[in-house]
Amino acid sequence: MDHKAPILITGAGQRIGLYCAQRLLDEGQPVIVSYRQEREALDALRQRGAITLQADFADNQGILSFIERLKAQTTHLRAIVHNASDWHGDETGQQADVFQRMFQVHMQAPYLINLHCAELLRHGGAADIVHISDDVTRKGSKKHIAYAASKAGLENLNLSFAASLAPAIKVNAIAPALIQFNPTDDDEYRRKALAKSALGIEPGPQVIYQALRYLLDTPYVTGTTLAVNGGRHLI
Repeated sequence: MDHKAPILITGAGQRIGLYCAQRLLDEGQPVIVSYRQEREALDALRQRGAITLQADFADNQGILSFIERLKAQTTHLRAIVHNASDWHGDETGQQADVFQRMFQVHMQAPYLINLHCAELLRHGGAADIVHISDDVTRKGSKKHIAYAASKAGLENLNLSFAASLAPAIKVNAIAPALIQFNPTDDDEYRRKALAKSALGIEPGPQVIYQALRYLLDTPYVTGTTLAVNGGRHLI
């Protein structure tokens, strides 16, 4: 990996995005992260040399403003990891707003960032775009229709960008299922969630970093979605 060009991770203020940023820094890889709201963990990233850029992808102006500020920070990128995500149910009376926000965060932001920042990846060395999707795209969701649809759209963007940016830039996706619980999740919820996969474990964010590492390091994979779901498709 080229350790001179930074890796951009969107939505890296917490959970999986934060973990991946920390692991990359452990390896001496420069990182740039976006975040929606200030969190204590961001100060630790800054102290380690990470560049942090506040961004709200809920509207086009927020996305385009972020792109402008990103380009002011660097002329090259090793990779773009689209990790920023939002999670809302299809609440009665708010469906249109929910769908628009899911579309903006999960599709419009990656679409515009890829279009406007592909030039930063064209430096003659290894270059990747990785979209973080969701295992829910396999069968949809009764309670999160807009969320599932927008993540499915992201996987289609993954195919289109893989075709259009080859061979200079590899473009892939990762589709996680249960990775880690929230502290507020009760025992009953945890039991039911673990029963949905063949492996039945809470693997932790390291498995997503391992998947990311594989996609960054292998030279012969593009246009694929890597399922990290513990065998949910077997249940």
